[in-house]
Amino acid sequence: MAEILLSLTIIGVVAAITLPSLTGNINERTWNTQRKALYARFSQAIALMPDVNGYGTLTEGTDSSGSKVVTEDTVAETFVTEGLSKVLKINNICDAAHLADCGIVSTINTQTSAVSTPVDWSGLNSQMVSTQYGGWTSYSMINSKAAAFETQNGESIAVYYNPACRTSADLVTGYLVAPFVCANFLYDLNGNKGPNTVGKDIGFITVLYSADSNVVAPVPLIQTKAGYYEDAIKFCRSQDDARLPNKEEAISLWLNRKFYGGINYIFYTSSSPGAANRIIIIDAPNGGMMGSCNKTESNGVVAKCVKR
Repeated sequence: MAEILLSLTIIGVVAAITLPSLTGNINERTWNTQRKALYARFSQAIALMPDVNGYGTLTEGTDSSGSKVVTEDTVAETFVTEGLSKVLKINNICDAAHLADCGIVSTINTQTSAVSTPVDWSGLNSQMVSTQYGGWTSYSMINSKAAAFETQNGESIAVYYNPACRTSADLVTGYLVAPFVCANFLYDLNGNKGPNTVGKDIGFITVLYSADSNVVAPVPLIQTKAGYYEDAIKFCRSQDDARLPNKEEAISLWLNRKFYGGINYIFYTSSSPGAANRIIIIDAPNGGMMGSCNKTESNGVVAKCVKR
């Protein structure tokens, strides 16, 4: 009997040690599968839409004190009701005042802290509303509110929508990235069940360019490393199934930098709109500017690796 009790005790201890790890691994695989399936559905849906900009009404006026106020804002809801719902199976649609009714949590756990869920563009990334790069170029848009919906698969999605985004034909070697963002989706794969953590059940899908739209959903790694371009490539390849982001993924990282560490600085990407043998850096603190630099330049640029 003593031997049996000892054996059961040992089995219990081993189970207590290993079960959380096994459960965590199962959850990670489940979330990864769900994320890829969600991305595939969104990519197909956006490709089926004839246009991704121009939905709804967004106007701005002044109040009695002369301050600017948004007088009408239907863009995000209209984008969902008249656009996405035609090409994507949607169960429920909520306005900015009732995001929780669509399963959107009020607080999101990031890699380093907990942050409030944004209810408009300004809360997500203020440089989408107003930004400039020195005295050279600037961009502004009327701040619009988010909307939300639930899918038939049980995901909760918050939508941030720009009805006046531009096409990729407007790209030049150096440019502010904000005008090319058409929509950003904050998704929660299991609603408010938890852990409500970025990189696990919560992530982002970004749609760029009003014509021939590009849909990206990068999952950044926590690790970063400063160095030259070739060092950045080697560093990302040394990580588990990771690589440098392309320029569209870099814009998505900049846009959602509130939820990721290491984005408030310039970092390398794998593709460039400029000359051959050059790479892109995106400069988050100075207006969301994307431009080129030589591969042998900028030893302090950061490698921010991502997974698909």
